[in-house]
Amino acid sequence: MSSLPLEGKRAVVTGASKGIGRSIAFAFAREGATLALVARGHDELEALAREIREAGGHAEAIPADVTNAEQVRRMADATHAALGGVDILVNCAGAAESHDFPRHPDELWHRMLAVNLTSVYYVCRAFVPGMITLPSARIINVASIAAKTGGRYIAAYTASKHGVLGLTRALASELVRYNITVNAICPGYVDTPMTEASIANIAARTGSTQEQARAALELTSPQKRLIAPDEVAAVALFLARDASYGITGQAINVDGGAVMY
Repeated sequence: MSSLPLEGKRAVVTGASKGIGRSIAFAFAREGATLALVARGHDELEALAREIREAGGHAEAIPADVTNAEQVRRMADATHAALGGVDILVNCAGAAESHDFPRHPDELWHRMLAVNLTSVYYVCRAFVPGMITLPSARIINVASIAAKTGGRYIAAYTASKHGVLGLTRALASELVRYNITVNAICPGYVDTPMTEASIANIAARTGSTQEQARAALELTSPQKRLIAPDEVAAVALFLARDASYGITGQAINVDGGAVMY
């Protein structure tokens, strides 16, 4: 028996070049998965693939903008050519922007839904036809605790993440007959470049320092801290393993107890 739980598994990770996606990519590589790494930035993606290969893993960089249906189709074709199929699909590409609602720009609304929700639809639509031919497969969508609750100034982001959770549950119901599990991970604020950008935005809008803005985000968790990307990756890793087969249609919080349902 292999000592690597994901040896022989082929995995796609979108949003792989930084933050949570990067941590998930490394976690999967350490457990033996062969990876297709997807993000818009070619150079960052190539550097990550090279780093994984130098550490003894297997990874291919396949750049694509997952909000573009045609680019997703080409990315899926390139992934199948490189890997021969996909056993595990991780939708991690995402963005977070905020704005007060009375003056909310339409462009922001459409951008948040495109990056956080429509991309998940495009990527799942591209890979599910191949996944249903396999003995079993996994889809893991990185959502947010905003998929379960509301928040001030994040109407578009919250709506998009609620949509990810709805899509997760719909696909879990439909794909269970093909032995495909579909689950969501719902992190709180995670210590990533995306959160750093949010901290800078909060500081600029409120006149606080970045240290004060960071402390305010930390206080949203009962543990009074930001979540580490590796903590989210650990949950993704469990959901990718054979031992998680009985778990589908679920939304697992990684938020220090901020949302308890």
